[in-house]
Amino acid sequence: MQFYTIGQAARLLGVSPDTARRWADAGRVATHRDESGRRLIEGKDLADFSVELAKAGGGEGESSYTSVRNAFPGIVTAVKLGDVAAQVEIQAGPHRLVSLLTREAVEELGLEVGMEATARVKSTNVHIDRV
Repeated sequence: MQFYTIGQAARLLGVSPDTARRWADAGRVATHRDESGRRLIEGKDLADFSVELAKAGGGEGESSYTSVRNAFPGIVTAVKLGDVAAQVEIQAGPHRLVSLLTREAVEELGLEVGMEATARVKSTNVHIDRV
């Protein structure tokens, strides 16, 4: 499982590190300390929290999350595998992006809930890059 620092989690959630730290201090998202004392958030916990936050409309201010060159960095919140096709959901700040791709592509990228990934959007296609 992947783990994220408070700073990494803040970037994925579209908030400041101070806001992410306050949420962790308040117990809104579970953290634990690594051997060097840094607070880490398990990827699955961060994915669950990002979905909860987006549903509640949380975040800093009401400005929309923007991307450079249509790239939306975020966290994988769901992976649904079929026999041939797959569906991957990414929460990028307040935006939920869904991509339909082959099962083979998902397996080659090693995508799973809690991983950091980037959705790249062109027209009606969403492509997933593993970070």
